[in-house]
Amino acid sequence: MKAIVTITVGIVFGFYIGISFPAFAPQKLKFVPSIDTFLGDINSGQSTQTILNVISVTRDNVSTEAPKLDDPSEIYVSTNPRGTERLPPAIIASESDFYPRRLYGRPNEDLTLKPKYLVTFTVGYNQKDNIDQTVKKFSDNFTILLFHYDGQTTEWDEFEWSKRAIHVSVPRQTKWWYAKRFLHPDIIAPYDYIFIWDEDLGVENFDAEEYIKLVRKHKLEISQPGLDPSSIGTTWQMTMKRDDVEVHKKTEEKPGWCNDLHLPPCAAFVEIMAPVFSREAWRCVWHLIQNDLVHGWGLDFALRKCIEPAYERIGVVDAQWIVHQGVRTIGNQGEEETPGKGVRERCKNEWKMFQDRVSNAEKDYYKSVGFGSADHEANWVTPDRIQ
Repeated sequence: MKAIVTITVGIVFGFYIGISFPAFAPQKLKFVPSIDTFLGDINSGQSTQTILNVISVTRDNVSTEAPKLDDPSEIYVSTNPRGTERLPPAIIASESDFYPRRLYGRPNEDLTLKPKYLVTFTVGYNQKDNIDQTVKKFSDNFTILLFHYDGQTTEWDEFEWSKRAIHVSVPRQTKWWYAKRFLHPDIIAPYDYIFIWDEDLGVENFDAEEYIKLVRKHKLEISQPGLDPSSIGTTWQMTMKRDDVEVHKKTEEKPGWCNDLHLPPCAAFVEIMAPVFSREAWRCVWHLIQNDLVHGWGLDFALRKCIEPAYERIGVVDAQWIVHQGVRTIGNQGEEETPGKGVRERCKNEWKMFQDRVSNAEKDYYKSVGFGSADHEANWVTPDRIQ
């Protein structure tokens, strides 16, 4: 009898304990990310305080709350993209493309061709003949996207290819302004490689399909064609064409410019006039571009942060080369008596601002997790050293 009473009391007690806790809802769980990368080997020498700092930072950045739904038929999926938690996952279309579609017929029959690559040019109408010659070097495997900084768009329809191209027009804006706003990684997700090029490039010795073959062969995530020695305004040895190789990934620079031969500008470096990004690399680089720094100066020194190991996956393709013609177009749109000077001054100022932002962001990060400083100040060539 005593045993029966004990069991009964235990059951009742357990029942009341159970109903005092919230219902278990697996779809609302948010797991703390792994910190294995911070802990590493137990003999790494990191202090207990360092580990606690990492755990604290991780904990503070993880939400443990989910909305309480009174109606169990309501949807809430915390792993959905932010803002779409109330949608069933199967209906979410988180990526898009630049493929034009018909206004009639079956949607699944719209596309007879899906280009695998994207090439963009930021253009003014005065450069139409050069762009025409350049576009002809890109096959039907490429979507052509023109960003117009002078407001002239329909005039380009004198070229047959222009009628198939995508045109975006906002006066007096640079290619990095356009890239940040119109080339979000989820918008251009179908494209294996993205070319973000200037309008003043000579392409007599360039073939886009052959270029991509070499990029794949040498496993380059970020690249550019080599620059012919006749190019105007060359600064870096790294981007100069070589005659004895298909691709090169390192070079020697001016004395004092390379503290580490694995870092820019001696390696892991391309310029911003004609870069080519893999889909994966661009997803990182897009987030690195700053909204208000429209010229992109200094970005080339930071591209390596998106690739590992950068000195192996960033390179210059010598077998397919271009000529930088150095035509001043949008660069002459300043409002001073010497507009080109005003634009160049802003370029240099932006370079310094970007350098400071990267450096400060890295310092803040390492401080927050209890680690010492890393290489956040390594191998930045300051703007005042570039003429």
